[in-house]
Amino acid sequence: MEGGRSDEDPNPGVVEPEQGRLWHVVLSVAGAASPLPELRAGLEKLAHDHSFFLTARYAADHAEIRYWEQARDLHDAAAIALRLWGEHKVSAKLPAWEIVGLEVVDRPTYHKRVAEGFGDPPPQLGGVHPY
Repeated sequence: MEGGRSDEDPNPGVVEPEQGRLWHVVLSVAGAASPLPELRAGLEKLAHDHSFFLTARYAADHAEIRYWEQARDLHDAAAIALRLWGEHKVSAKLPAWEIVGLEVVDRPTYHKRVAEGFGDPPPQLGGVHPY
């Protein structure tokens, strides 16, 4: 050990927890028509509260939220996504809509799709926008 540095593992046999991977999530929700200014305000609050929020598109009776989620595997990312709307419904004053669609893909798959011309991000990237 020269200069206080060692190339050997200081804790042999200790397994580090697996780092979370990034997953691209598209969550679609729908329900009874909601006033657009209130819906926009709720989605903006959700965007502020969720650290990997990418973009949202909305209409009076449906919305699509795209964001990145850090999770160990697809199962965990999907479980988090399925809870997102319900967990933020009260704090962000979101409408009592149901989840009607969910897509979760890993980062390499997302980038491959974009490179191949499929699954392009929406034209307005970032923020909350009407359809």
